[in-house]
Amino acid sequence: MNCVGVMGLPGGSEVILIIFVILLLFGAKKLPELSRSLGKSLGEFKKGQHEGELPDEAIKQVEDESDTTAIAEEHPDDTDKSE
Repeated sequence: MNCVGVMGLPGGSEVILIIFVILLLFGAKKLPELSRSLGKSLGEFKKGQHEGELPDEAIKQVEDESDTTAIAEEHPDDTDKSE
């Protein structure tokens, strides 16, 4: 039996009540941070899903690219500034 068919989706006033309760629980300052982290998590999940569908050679290429980007981010300027 389909549970959504029995209970139905929340209406307009119910959605407003749910948003109000969430605001009370987390506060207005914390919500953008929570949504940002949720977005990053979903992005990583989709990236992992996409990598799972790739053949093995393509995975090695993606890993090599991410390794070189990580090294470049760790050491953005390797020039010696000492005289």
